[in-house]
Amino acid sequence: MSGSAMGFLVWAILGAVMIALGTRALFMKSAVGFWANIEQFPVNDIKGYNRSTGILFICYGIIFIVLGLPLLTGQNSALILLSVLGVMLETIAMMAIYIMVITKKYRG
Repeated sequence: MSGSAMGFLVWAILGAVMIALGTRALFMKSAVGFWANIEQFPVNDIKGYNRSTGILFICYGIIFIVLGLPLLTGQNSALILLSVLGVMLETIAMMAIYIMVITKKYRG
């Protein structure tokens, strides 16, 4: 297996972990924590909140894997910038969606 394929495999595994976290969030009975080391705010609809947060994590994982595709083009490809900048923008968008949409909708 070439180095670029191995790099993409590791990248895809990390994306799959995010998808698994999202799937787990869909079925949890208590409110899912989004931020590390911060107490969860009171949630008025736990099932809806967990569904929204789970879908957010699943979408993040899928987009993360797609953004890793330039890794397959080789080591000296300029396309890797798409992966790096894409993940940065994706992460910022995820946090913005969580704060501006999910938190406002489900804060109890």
